[in-house]
Amino acid sequence: MANWLAIKNKEEWLKDMRGNLSLAATIITTITFQTAINPPGGVRPATENEKLKCPENLENNPCPGESVLAIVYQEAYVRFLLFNTICFVSSLAVCLLLVSGFSLNNRFFTWLLSIGMCITMTTLTLTYMIGADMVTPYPVWYRTQTMYNKVIYTWLALLGLIILFLCLRLFVWIVTKCIGKRK
Repeated sequence: MANWLAIKNKEEWLKDMRGNLSLAATIITTITFQTAINPPGGVRPATENEKLKCPENLENNPCPGESVLAIVYQEAYVRFLLFNTICFVSSLAVCLLLVSGFSLNNRFFTWLLSIGMCITMTTLTLTYMIGADMVTPYPVWYRTQTMYNKVIYTWLALLGLIILFLCLRLFVWIVTKCIGKRK
C-alpha cells in the first residue's frame, strides 16, 4: 500500500508543486482581496452634493463606498465576508509557507500545504456560491437550487476523498518512521 501512495519522479513533482501552489495561492489571494474591496452588488457611490462623511445613525442605507448588499442581505453578506476572509488568510498562509524556505521533501510540510490549499479552495467555492446567490434574482436562483445542491455535495465528497487520501498518506509516513526508529 505504501508503494501505491508513493510519488514517482519526486524531484520533478516537488518543483512543479511549489510553482503551481505559488501561482494558485497568489491568484486566489488577489481574487479574494479584490472581492473584499469590490463586493458583489457593488458599493454605493457618492453623489455630487453629498459629502464623504456619513452620519453615524444611518439605517438601511449604506454610506458612500460601502457594500450595497451588506444592507440588503446582511446574513448572507456576513457569511460571504467570513468565507472570503478565511480564503484570503489561508491562501496568504500557503504563500508564506512556500517562501519560508521549508523543504517540500518534508512530508509533514507538504501535508500542511495540501490541507491549506483544501481550506483555500473550499472557502473560495463557498464564497462564490454565496456571492452568486446574493446577486442572482430569486426566481432564477430558485430554479438552480438543485444544481447548487449537487455542486455543494459533489465538492464535499471530493474534498472528503482528498482529505482521507492526505491523512492516509500522513499516517503511512508516520507509521513507517516509527517502525524505522525501532529497528
